[in-house]
Amino acid sequence: MTASPLSPAPPLSSASPLSPTSLTPPASPSSSPPSVRDEQRVAEVRPDRPGVTELRLSAFAGHRGAVLPLGPLTLLAGHSGSGKSTALRAYEALARLGGGARLGEAFRDPAGCVPERARPDAQRRRGFRIGCTTDGPEGPVRLDVAVQAEPELRIVGERLTAGGLTLLQTALVDPSRPVVQASWHTAGSTPVTRGPLPDDRLGTVLLPLRVAGRTDGQRRVLAAAEQTVVALRSVFACDPRPGRMREAVPLGSGRLLPGCDNLADVLWRTRTECGRRHAQLVAAVRDGCAGPVADLLAEPLRDGLVRDGLVRAVLDRGDGVRTALGLLGDGELRYLALALVLFTGPGVLEVDPVAEVPAALQTLTVLADGFDRSLDPRQALELVRLAARMCGRGHIRLVGAVSDASWATGVPGAMVVHLNRERS
Repeated sequence: MTASPLSPAPPLSSASPLSPTSLTPPASPSSSPPSVRDEQRVAEVRPDRPGVTELRLSAFAGHRGAVLPLGPLTLLAGHSGSGKSTALRAYEALARLGGGARLGEAFRDPAGCVPERARPDAQRRRGFRIGCTTDGPEGPVRLDVAVQAEPELRIVGERLTAGGLTLLQTALVDPSRPVVQASWHTAGSTPVTRGPLPDDRLGTVLLPLRVAGRTDGQRRVLAAAEQTVVALRSVFACDPRPGRMREAVPLGSGRLLPGCDNLADVLWRTRTECGRRHAQLVAAVRDGCAGPVADLLAEPLRDGLVRDGLVRAVLDRGDGVRTALGLLGDGELRYLALALVLFTGPGVLEVDPVAEVPAALQTLTVLADGFDRSLDPRQALELVRLAARMCGRGHIRLVGAVSDASWATGVPGAMVVHLNRERS
């Protein structure tokens, strides 16, 4: 059994389907090549910075056939159990794969990703399917991945398509070998090139090691793969934990952790690095915290000296009084931490930027689970307005999970996607 030709896009196949949901990603619709005028029209509006514009949960945990549009600022709204956190988890896993992580690093609980009530096939196999679309200089590029979770974790199919043409396709041919058969577009004397790829890594990430780039077709494959990787890779999954933020912390790298536990350490570093940005942060904090706020800073724990390397974060009230963050409520702390995330960049957050791509061509995506948790409507509105301003500049995107987005109605630039999935 060999991988099928690339154009028009055939179905991704594995040794056998996984019941009741096949791991075969849906075939991309074939279409005639776009005209030169169409290509010029699309090129005029293509963004310079690649970004993820759609998340597909074809068969993932409780989601079946879910297609979530994503903009620069997207709020996933829904009741408890609607799958908001699951969607963010799928996005983060794709980002890890895009960064070159192995399958087991991206999916720590693969069995929990299998569609609910999915039954194993005759070979006792079960799995899941996810995908995304990125937009950028190459136009819309689709990535679909089929993963076998049981009895062993492996990628059994992957497809990268653009403009109705399949650029890369992989399929599991021999289940006894830890490889998939890959086929990628060449458009030279040989239309398609085939070769094995490991079954625990995303083939799209490995293409630069296998594709020479000698033909126009190969260069198109490489450009689409690069756009996908750049769009996915720089992700910061953030869920501030107020209990940890109240504690004094040792001085360290000054890079913010996903739980914002080391906020004081970050403030110790950033307050002097960019006065203008810090002033904007203080103004934002003033809108979300009770009482006067003249400054936000970190100070040594005792006697003006950094003893044992410990510092704490405080609010300067402007009248000689400083309030330790430990005295603030959960809502104020989460508001403050998320505002700090929006004002900082990859150099401050614990993210994995693409070193070989200029920063001006990259976008940081923040995944904020419980974006409105513990916030009152006023705080939530001020925070989403801040997010809209920052995302409007193009260097940052945000996908936040909220229980109710009614307070965001009318905020320019905010896209609300409602998840009302009923569990079967």
